[in-house]
Amino acid sequence: MSGENAVRRRKRLFAALRHYVVFFFLIAFVITCCMLLFLKTMQTSLEISFMGKGTRTAAALTMGNVLFLSLLCTVIDAVRRRFMVERPVRQIIKGAEKLMHGDFSARIEPIHGFAGEDGFDIIIDCFNRMAKELSGVETLRTDFIANVSHELKTPLAVIQNYGTMLQSPDLIEAQRMEYAKAITEQSRRLADLITNILKLNRLENQQIYPAAKRYNLGEQLAECLLNFENTWGKKNIDIETDLEEEVFVESDDELLSLVWNNLFSNALKFTEAYGMVSVTLKTEGDFAIVRVSDTGCGISPKIGKHIFEKFYQGDTSHATQGNGLGLALVKRVVDIVGGDISVESRLGKGSAFTVKIRRTADGDIQENP
Repeated sequence: MSGENAVRRRKRLFAALRHYVVFFFLIAFVITCCMLLFLKTMQTSLEISFMGKGTRTAAALTMGNVLFLSLLCTVIDAVRRRFMVERPVRQIIKGAEKLMHGDFSARIEPIHGFAGEDGFDIIIDCFNRMAKELSGVETLRTDFIANVSHELKTPLAVIQNYGTMLQSPDLIEAQRMEYAKAITEQSRRLADLITNILKLNRLENQQIYPAAKRYNLGEQLAECLLNFENTWGKKNIDIETDLEEEVFVESDDELLSLVWNNLFSNALKFTEAYGMVSVTLKTEGDFAIVRVSDTGCGISPKIGKHIFEKFYQGDTSHATQGNGLGLALVKRVVDIVGGDISVESRLGKGSAFTVKIRRTADGDIQENP
């Protein structure tokens, strides 16, 4: 940013010098014309009349010449203002009106005057960048609404269909239990979706502020992993852990628990029966490195670039298992606590998510405010 400001200052300096040169020659031309006319008139008047009358005639002609040149300069300035001031102002107003009416594709062509880039060019550049940002925000908003509508509509349709079938009087008990279970699962999915949307909205609008405290990260990882014991037990998934002891971090434990719960949930969700999920915790210098890997379906490099975007689901065959908000929530939390997250994956081999957050030394003590 400082380099850009320096370039702009140099451009303004050169523009000022060009303006000075132009006005210097213009004023010199006007004064020279007036003096030459005055001297010429004086010479002619002296030849044909006496001194007083010739002086008055020269003065009158010189005054008329000054008035004429002043009028000419006024006309030239009016033409200049029309093309160099009023035209860009009209274009800026026209572009602003388009933005006001929701046309975020509005752009203004730069207007370079004889002095190069001027203030209007800077304003136009800022306007175009603002319009581009607003266009991106509007696209995200439209996509978000469309995705939310789709995600809400799917479980609601399932609930409605199974609710209709439950009204049949000749259902056997097994079918009734199956339909009721489907309704319960879809209701839970709907509740999770709404909860994640609210959490993500609060995080993105900075309505959640981290309450940092010092705690043992290894213990938190173990507790979060144990919450999924039933899940890995039903699918006979092997759990491999390698947690370094006495690794402390100073962060918001509730926010980080969202990260671990989402990563563990995804790893177990996309790992087939009799697969393996591993969790490791290591230290590298001032950082704690948490790695959650699985032997699931994996993701392609192309999909991996978008995996942290809201509602993005690269594997449509597993779309019913999630709502595409978990990893977006993880990414936002990691950013808030000042960490970093990355993913490595191969199709058919599995995925590994690595979270890097700053740790505290073993002897550090959290000071209570």
